[in-house]
Amino acid sequence: MHARVPRIKCNNCGVRVVKVPWARNDSGFTLLFEAYIMLLAPSMPVKKIGELVTEHDTRLWRLIQHHVDKAREEADYSNVKKVGVDETSSKRGQNYVSIFVDLEKSKTIFATEGKDSTTVERFKADLCEHGGDPDAIKDVSCDMSPAFIKGVVENLPNAEITFDKFHILKTLNDAVDKVRCQEQKGQPELKKTRYIFLKNPKNLTSKQADRLEDLKLKNLNLKTMRAYHLRLNFQELWLQPSDQAEHFLKKWYYWATHSRIEPMKEAAYTINGTGTAF
Repeated sequence: MHARVPRIKCNNCGVRVVKVPWARNDSGFTLLFEAYIMLLAPSMPVKKIGELVTEHDTRLWRLIQHHVDKAREEADYSNVKKVGVDETSSKRGQNYVSIFVDLEKSKTIFATEGKDSTTVERFKADLCEHGGDPDAIKDVSCDMSPAFIKGVVENLPNAEITFDKFHILKTLNDAVDKVRCQEQKGQPELKKTRYIFLKNPKNLTSKQADRLEDLKLKNLNLKTMRAYHLRLNFQELWLQPSDQAEHFLKKWYYWATHSRIEPMKEAAYTINGTGTAF
């Protein structure tokens, strides 16, 4: 439905469109239609929404941008104490966006282009603009990117950095797979075993479990098997009591860095974050 909004002529300000209670001024859409678009936007690409409502996506993007900007103007970050940060690809290629989340409210509070240390600097500026205090940030969860670590140290001085579980395990999985790729050149038994060594034993199919057991029985003293056990052993960290976790981690780190398996040593140094012993 389309409604033509009346115009009036004012002696002081010229011709003006009458303000109506069911639409924003100069919007072109009713408030109910805008609410419908904002309801769909988190779940669908804007182009698909445009096809659904037979409207050009450029107009819809302007509508969405208006409401996002308005919500951001009213945002209050004075109680933000714990922050999570991660990067994602904005599109194919090397176009990255860094996203900052209030971990206590599970809410995205800032996004910016790039994935270097300056993204944290920009987050700090935005935090201050919305009533937040960089010195009040006590915890930051991020991946093991040196850029993020540098940005947090320089801009959020009171924050303790926690490497999130997903990225730690990804680092270890990548190291195990690198060992397997290197070793399979001389050990054909390792071909087509990638997903066996990326899974935990309880998640293996019966066929994969039999294949893994067969490799153990052959007693080939495979570096891949040793790397796999290093990864499995590390996962025991999350089962340790709080007062024993640090001691466990130090023992694992010593084991990994003296394993003579270069990818696992590099993974241990990365997890440590400094390249030196804990």
